[in-house]
Amino acid sequence: MEYEEPQFFHVMGYVGDADHDVIDMVSGNPDWEPPQALRDGLKEYAEFEPDRFQYPPSDGTAELKAEIAERRGVDPAQVVITNGTGEANYLGMAAALERDIGDEVLLTDPVYPYYPGKTKMLGGDATFVPANRDGSIDVDAYREAISDETGLVVLNTPNNPTGAVYDHEKVEAIVRLCEEHNALAVVDEVYDHFDLSGEFESALTIDSEHRIVTSGFSKSLAITGFRVGYAIFPDWLTENAKARHMLVNVATTRPGQHAVLRGLEGADAAYYEASRELIRERVDTFTDALDAAGAEYTRPDGAFYVMARFDGYPGTMANVERLIDEAGVAGMPGEGFGDAYDDWLRFALVTPRVEEAAERLTDFFA
Repeated sequence: MEYEEPQFFHVMGYVGDADHDVIDMVSGNPDWEPPQALRDGLKEYAEFEPDRFQYPPSDGTAELKAEIAERRGVDPAQVVITNGTGEANYLGMAAALERDIGDEVLLTDPVYPYYPGKTKMLGGDATFVPANRDGSIDVDAYREAISDETGLVVLNTPNNPTGAVYDHEKVEAIVRLCEEHNALAVVDEVYDHFDLSGEFESALTIDSEHRIVTSGFSKSLAITGFRVGYAIFPDWLTENAKARHMLVNVATTRPGQHAVLRGLEGADAAYYEASRELIRERVDTFTDALDAAGAEYTRPDGAFYVMARFDGYPGTMANVERLIDEAGVAGMPGEGFGDAYDDWLRFALVTPRVEEAAERLTDFFA
C-alpha cells in the first residue's frame, strides 16, 4: 500500500527552502509559554532515582490517568495514555474497523487530513460528508450517508480546519445514528480548551457504548513536542485498546507524563483564558485584514484556524507556493482538506506575527 506524503510536509519544506522571510501560518504549534509548573515538573524529574527512568505502565501512569479521569468524570480504567492525540485517534479508529462490522468511515468535509490517511492505513473506505457552509455538521447528510456498511464516524470539535464548534445535540444525534447501525463514533476534542464561543460540550456527557473521546495536551499546554494524549473508551473496548497500544508503542514517555501532570495541577483557569483571549485578538486582527482584502472567510468559534477564499485565487498548492514566494506568508491549500473548501486557504493563528501577515496579505490581494 502506498501512502501520500501529507501536504503539511511539502509546504513546510517549501518554506524551509525559501531564501526570504516567510511568516509560518501552516502548523498548529502554539507560540505561547507552557505553564511554569510543567517546566518545574521537568526539572524535578531530572533528579529522580534511576528506576523512574524505566518503562512506565503501558496504558499510562496511575497519577496522570487519575487526574484525567477526575477532570473528565470517567473511571481511570477507561483512560489510555497515548503518544499524542494522533495515536488516540488511531486506537479508536482501529477498534471500530477491526470488528468486521463495516469498512466505511464517514468523515466531515473539510477534514483534518490525517483522518483519511489513517482510514486508508487501517483498510477502511472513506466517505466524505459535506459540512454546512459555516462549518457546522449536517445531521441529515449523515443520516443519508450512514448504513450498515458504516463501521466508524469521526468527528472533530472544535474543528480543524473550519473553527466550528459542533452543536452538542447534533453530535448526540450522530452518536445515536451510530448505535442504530452498530458503528462507533470517535470524537476528537483536542481543541476543547480553545472554545471561543462558550458553547462547547464534551461528547463524554453522551451516555453511549458506541462513543470514544480523544484529546491531548499538545495544544492546551502548548507542548506539541511532548506527544502526550489520551483516549477514553467504553468499558467493552478498553482492554483491546490497551493491548494495541502496548504492541504498537509499548508505552508513552514517562517524563512527559509527569510534566503534564504537574502542568495540569499548575494551570489554572486564567492560564487557559489567556490563550483564548490571545486567539480572539488575533482573529480580530486577521479577519479585519481579510475584510480589507475582500475575502470570504470562516470566523472560528473554536480552535485557532481561519479559512479564507480570495476571488480568483483558488486554494491549490501552486497558489500556496506563490503566496510564499510573492507575499511571504505560508498557509495550507484548501484542497488538502477535501472538496468542500478546495478553493480556500487555511491559516493557523499561532504566530506573534499575525498582524504583519495580515498586512502582507492585504497588500498582495489589494
